[in-house]
Amino acid sequence: MSPQVWEFHLPLSPEELLKSGGVNQYVVQEVLSIRHLPSHLKAFQTAFRAQGPLAVLEHFDTIYSILHHFRSIDPGLKEDTLEFLIKVVSRHSQELPAVLDDAALSVSDRSAHLNALKMNCYALIRLLESFETMSSQTGLMNLELGGKGRKSRAKATHGFDWEEERQPILQLLTQLLQLDIRHLWNHSIIEEEFVSLVTGCCYRLLENPTISHQKNRPTREAVTHLLGVALTRYNHMLSATVKIIQMLQHFEHLASILVAAVSLWATDYGMKSIVGEIVREIGQKCPQELSRDPTGAKGFAAFLTELAERIPAILMSSMCILLDHLDGENYVMRNAVLAAMAEMVLQVLSGDQLEVASRDTRDQFLDTLQAHCHDVNSFVRSRVLQLFTRIVQQKALPLTRFQAVVALAVGRLADKSVLVCKSAIQLLASFLANNPFSCKLSDTDLAGPLQKETQKLQEMRAQRRATAPSAELDPAEEWEAMLPELKATLQQLLTLPQEGEGMSEGVAETETPEEVEGRIRQLLAKASYKQAIILTQEAIGHFRESEPFCHVDPEDSEETRFLSLLGAIFKGPAAPTQEENPQAAAGNLGPGETGCKDKPSGSEPEERSDELVKQELLVQYLQDAHSFSLQITKAIGIISKMMYEHTTTVVQEVIEFFVMVFQFGVPQALFGVRRMLPLIWSKEPGVRDAVLNAYRQLYLKPKGDSARAKAQTLIHSVSLLLVDASVGTIQCLEEIICEFVQKDELSPAVTQVLWEQATEKAPCSPLERCCSVMLLGMMARGKPEIVGSNLDTLVNIGLDEKLPPDYRLAQQVCHAIANISERRKQPSVGERHPPFRLPQEHRLFERLREMVTKGSIHPDPLWVPFKEAAVGLIYQLAEGPEVICARILQDCAKQALEKLEKSDHQEAPQETPVLPTFLLMNLLSLAGDVALQQLVHLEQAVSGELCRRRVLREEQEHKRKEPKEKNSKSESTLEEEMGLGGATADDTEAELIRGICELELLEGKQTLAAFVPLLLKVCNNPGLYSNPELSTAASLALGKFCMISATFCDSQLRLLFTMLEKSSLPIVRSNLMIATGDLAIRFPNLVDPWTPHLYARLRDPSQHVRKTAALVMTHLILKDMVKVKGQVSEMAVLLIDPAPQIAALAKNFFNELSNKANAIYNLLPDIISRLSAPEGGVEEEPFHTIMKQLLSYITKDKQTESLVEKLCQRFRTAQTERQYRDLAYCVSQLPLTERGLRKMLDNFDCFGDKLSDESIFSAFLSIVGKLRRGAKPEGKAVIDEFEQKLRACHTRGLDAVEELEVGQGSSQRAPSARKQPAATRHRPVASTASDNFVTPKPRRTTYQHPNTQQRASRKKLRIVFSSDESSDEELSAEMTEDETPKKTTPIRRASAHRHRS
Repeated sequence: MSPQVWEFHLPLSPEELLKSGGVNQYVVQEVLSIRHLPSHLKAFQTAFRAQGPLAVLEHFDTIYSILHHFRSIDPGLKEDTLEFLIKVVSRHSQELPAVLDDAALSVSDRSAHLNALKMNCYALIRLLESFETMSSQTGLMNLELGGKGRKSRAKATHGFDWEEERQPILQLLTQLLQLDIRHLWNHSIIEEEFVSLVTGCCYRLLENPTISHQKNRPTREAVTHLLGVALTRYNHMLSATVKIIQMLQHFEHLASILVAAVSLWATDYGMKSIVGEIVREIGQKCPQELSRDPTGAKGFAAFLTELAERIPAILMSSMCILLDHLDGENYVMRNAVLAAMAEMVLQVLSGDQLEVASRDTRDQFLDTLQAHCHDVNSFVRSRVLQLFTRIVQQKALPLTRFQAVVALAVGRLADKSVLVCKSAIQLLASFLANNPFSCKLSDTDLAGPLQKETQKLQEMRAQRRATAPSAELDPAEEWEAMLPELKATLQQLLTLPQEGEGMSEGVAETETPEEVEGRIRQLLAKASYKQAIILTQEAIGHFRESEPFCHVDPEDSEETRFLSLLGAIFKGPAAPTQEENPQAAAGNLGPGETGCKDKPSGSEPEERSDELVKQELLVQYLQDAHSFSLQITKAIGIISKMMYEHTTTVVQEVIEFFVMVFQFGVPQALFGVRRMLPLIWSKEPGVRDAVLNAYRQLYLKPKGDSARAKAQTLIHSVSLLLVDASVGTIQCLEEIICEFVQKDELSPAVTQVLWEQATEKAPCSPLERCCSVMLLGMMARGKPEIVGSNLDTLVNIGLDEKLPPDYRLAQQVCHAIANISERRKQPSVGERHPPFRLPQEHRLFERLREMVTKGSIHPDPLWVPFKEAAVGLIYQLAEGPEVICARILQDCAKQALEKLEKSDHQEAPQETPVLPTFLLMNLLSLAGDVALQQLVHLEQAVSGELCRRRVLREEQEHKRKEPKEKNSKSESTLEEEMGLGGATADDTEAELIRGICELELLEGKQTLAAFVPLLLKVCNNPGLYSNPELSTAASLALGKFCMISATFCDSQLRLLFTMLEKSSLPIVRSNLMIATGDLAIRFPNLVDPWTPHLYARLRDPSQHVRKTAALVMTHLILKDMVKVKGQVSEMAVLLIDPAPQIAALAKNFFNELSNKANAIYNLLPDIISRLSAPEGGVEEEPFHTIMKQLLSYITKDKQTESLVEKLCQRFRTAQTERQYRDLAYCVSQLPLTERGLRKMLDNFDCFGDKLSDESIFSAFLSIVGKLRRGAKPEGKAVIDEFEQKLRACHTRGLDAVEELEVGQGSSQRAPSARKQPAATRHRPVASTASDNFVTPKPRRTTYQHPNTQQRASRKKLRIVFSSDESSDEELSAEMTEDETPKKTTPIRRASAHRHRS
């Protein structure tokens, strides 16, 4: 074909070029074979060198053939073709400017260049797309193969790195499009197909997921610039908008890339309108449609969010289009719109110099954000709080909204979503860090200045009203101030005229208009508006022709006429006194004084006004600061409860919040700082590290000019934590300080200052000295040499012979010294060296013995804890500690006898000698401590030492054995191989220790045995020994003595449990609860029959006893030391305990119990039976609270189905309406599935006749509502059937179900869902006294159902509960007659005996 005859049409598909579609349309004449392609390509190259770019007109078939066989040809040929086409197009783009500028260009030449341009561009772009397609396929293959060398494999496939070749091609096309090539077309209108050809390859490149990689950034930029040129020069906006919307819907990786492109087009290319077009398309998307297309919604949301971050000012004009999505179902779109609003507030609408319109827009955006803090979706609520956090951090939140947003954040702390709570804590922390008030936010410190400044402001206002004359104020301002009240009074008088009101303010005959005008002005100034209006009415009637009463427009309304007249009168002459009588005003001036005196008098009111404004601003500032501080204080109380959440991230946020609050000086923050201490024992490394970092920030970075000053500040801060701290708090702090010491984070100056305070070289109070010793002891855990090298110094500090003795300091010295040995670790079997111990003659033990002995005869309450620490230290560090402690006991007993003899000589012969109560209490308490420490010493230290010596002896014997013995396998060798030798030896040693405890410690002439009769006498006679402190010490000592021997424990258990149940002292019951818990671990078989008495303490009237009982029972149950039966319902009752701490303990117990497989599931039937029982149960509302918590642990489908069946069966045995309601509520709280619903349908007859009760029907109806939410289409039929049955039974009774089933067709129903005969259904049920919910035995009746054979074929499963299987004796651990404590207990006998005497 001649070039002058044909025209090249850009095809939609390559095949179109093979067939003629019109007149003079170019058609490919021949598709060359692969073997001929290289020669024809060379011919094309030769022609190109001769003819230039127009050579393609004759050789296009060659390029088409290469494209046709692209997958099959050699990579080298592909690369040569690409390089050649790049040269052709580049050459053409260089020649075109001259061609386009040629005014004498002929039509044929223009047509030739146009055809060549289209052919060259088509060929190059098709080749680019072919390479891109093959590259994508190769990338997928390499992704599947994985491993190294992907790049080399890709290069081997193409013969070159394609990713590096794309950018030059795109830049070449961009350069070409920047030319004014439209003149090549007729009428200078470029055809749409050509623009689509160029831009289409750009969009196809963007669809490749790898385009988002960093290495492809040049390609992305080249595509962006190419499309930018198409937008600005070739009217591509509409097509680009549609394509961008489509790509956002289908390609998740393109959001950020398209945002960068659109931002560039809007800024560098000036195409701001494309932003509006894209946003309009997104805004017109149906919210319901987006809810069904999560991928598209996600793409749109990411696009809007990032676009708002880049060009918020341009996007802001289109925001109104997106507001409909705030009401849509898709929360991702809501988040995107809200994030865009926040970005505009941050970047465009921030600052104090905003115009009114911009300020209104900002307020609307902030109002929307605040409203969505209560969004139904937790992700939206969390996102809004995060956006407010950014706004606060960048100080873009107006101060007028500070309090409202803080209140919102505090309210969100109670959100059910953990994510929302976490975001609320972060927002409050940001408020603290960026608050405009103060670096110290103590509400108590702010209350004083606020009250003082408020009082000062009131005084200033009163002074101004009293001193400032009315003339000094602007009459116009006063008129504006009084206008609302004046208008209201006028409307009232005009609608309801008052008779006789004007008589007192009438106009006298002799008065002039000026005088009446002055009176009206005075009445208005005095706020006597009613009299002023009435006088004005009179004046209008008297002075119709006088000023100012004659200037009344009759066309105005009556109200308008009055207001304008009163305004003219009031705003007329402001100072009539001086104007009316200038001589008098001048006469008041002294000689030599002139009118210039008025100038300073005018400036004084201005100064006073400025001071008043400043004072008002100060008061407002203090009010805002105080309100903010109160909100933070309120938040602290809520956030502190989240510190023990299961979510690690929330706990970390809480810890960081308290660190910040503490740094801002909020007093209540110390409570949170102390409360986080137990988290140091957390198993989560993140939580433990967060606690360590918190204390590192708070205490290890003190302020000070020198190392010593910093050390003093640190010590003072940590000492505040020790004031009134519990034992648990001190142990937690000790762990933290030990960690710091081991990592050398405490400077040597800290140790030096502590020793100076402890030795009184530095001035300090006794309390500070005691804290210093405590801190030294804590540090000794990390580095024992801190105390070990100064042992004598510590003895001198706390155990010296001073009067009166400081037992608190002595106790802390004992604790500090105890840390020099590994007291928390049992001696290791593999330890070769004997444990560290000091000789009995050491000065430490001499001083301890002396202080304990001398202190026992003085009534000092601090002696008791010191004595306990001293006995523990002796057993820990002394060689032969039992000798030292026996001597201490003997000395104390000797002193008591001497005291008794002395009192015997002083009193009359007929009176019984009396020993002081405190002396007896000290003696028994000391004996109890020695007994317990002796037991611990035997079972740990002595047993460990025996094991150590045995191991060393065995090693020595093994070394002495000859090698010949290796071949002989004796019985002992066989035992060693089986690992039995060591076990036998361990059993022998344990039996030896047990024998000593059983046969020696409390028998014969042993020191401890001598105290047993005295101890039992005190415990058996509480009426005779009624002192509370003595009873407490005696009961605790008895528990410690019982720990030693099983024989002694068995003989005294009745006495222990009698005191546990009947003692009137809560402290005694609490201590004995702990003691019996320890006994249950040591002697479980002995304590097991008494278990019901342990559970009974969970209902103790004392809150302290209930808390102790909850802790003990939690420990015993979770350690499997107590059989868990229905009595665990007592623990369930604690979930509604009025004390929050006890309720939290109960909740924690069930949380831990739920981790054991099926534990709560097995207990639920018994718990429901007991709590729902008419006698001994709980009220209905508390029952709901308890069961809602317990049933939340049932998460497995099988457990749910089984429970549904069991609970439905129990409807038959329930006796009261209350029990029916309770069972229905329990069923409604289960997480039912479709299978669970079928179980309910199978057992519908069990509860169908109870549905007439409205509350039962509502409970079952709520099940239907829950099931419908996530129901599958195939399951909806079962749900509908169940609901129909429910409604039928509710309205017409159980008989209606049979009619309904007959209507539906009985063949479609399961046999188990059939209606039971009336005789069976209405027969009364026999109940047992022990359990109102016992599953009945199958009933037998002579009545035969018509489908008897069918029903008999499927035997109904009998449901059996643990409570049904166990007998009454097993259900209750009450003792038999010979075990139960008799009515005539020692307590009663002692009381009666005392009264008789």
